[in-house]
Amino acid sequence: MNTIGAVMSYPRTKGILLVLIAATSWGVSGTVAQYLFHQQGFSSSWLVVIRLLLAGTGLLIFSHTVGKQNIWRIWKNKQDLFLLIVFGIFGMLGVQYTFFAAIEQGNAATATVLQYLAPVMIALYLCFHARTLPVKHELIAIVLALGGTFLLVTKGNIHTLAISGPAFGWGILSAFALAFYTLYPVSLLSKWGTALTVGWGMMIGGVGLSFIHPPWKFQGHWSLTSFTAVTFVVIVGTLIAFLCFMESLKYIKASEASLLACIEPLSAAFLAVVWLHVSFSPIEWLGALSIIATIFILASVKR
Repeated sequence: MNTIGAVMSYPRTKGILLVLIAATSWGVSGTVAQYLFHQQGFSSSWLVVIRLLLAGTGLLIFSHTVGKQNIWRIWKNKQDLFLLIVFGIFGMLGVQYTFFAAIEQGNAATATVLQYLAPVMIALYLCFHARTLPVKHELIAIVLALGGTFLLVTKGNIHTLAISGPAFGWGILSAFALAFYTLYPVSLLSKWGTALTVGWGMMIGGVGLSFIHPPWKFQGHWSLTSFTAVTFVVIVGTLIAFLCFMESLKYIKASEASLLACIEPLSAAFLAVVWLHVSFSPIEWLGALSIIATIFILASVKR
């Protein structure tokens, strides 16, 4: 215990450990969700509703008790409230639903890797917005992303798909949703803070989806194992993971945290292969690593 305390006393080490805990929790959470969908008969819509409502409530409680914020003030600002509703529906709900739908239609490993195409989409959008052409590093990242996606979904055979069309479609939509989720709420985050903005985004997204899929409209098999799995997805894979990631930003740079978070797709893929016996060939591993490599390349571009 003394050794652990000594290690954690170094701020940078503490930040690295926190972001690794967060990223691993996210990756494991996706694989646990696959277990609920494929082996316990749960639906992605129900799990997304429960995850958003419960985790959103937890973040708002955290903002009020620990952050000492008045969580209702944002509702009095009409302009920010409109931005928040858009973020909650199209950003938070969008990224959560498309990601879990990709897992339900395919597997956690592929869904998580495809979602990591978002940084390349962000880079392309920023180039378009600034009316500039991609620089060399960005072009390399784009080529790697396209090549990695091709290997991941075809196993190198152009005539066949290694995953279903719906799984691929939801995975690509998940990447677009993550790009929007990353770029859109910048003004809200700077004004109201991350926990409050994301907490209300989760609540708005959860309430919105409740009109389509009420949380009491359940399907699947309840057992101690499935209850534990749902609890893990909501508490560890969402609330604790998010709080750890936010806390890590106090000790390390956001760019460093983003790079370390690349362990998420690797942990999801590894656990899916070992625990759920998902087939993941060397060609697919190469495709996954090619996509993940784009984050390291884009992080080196100073603009």
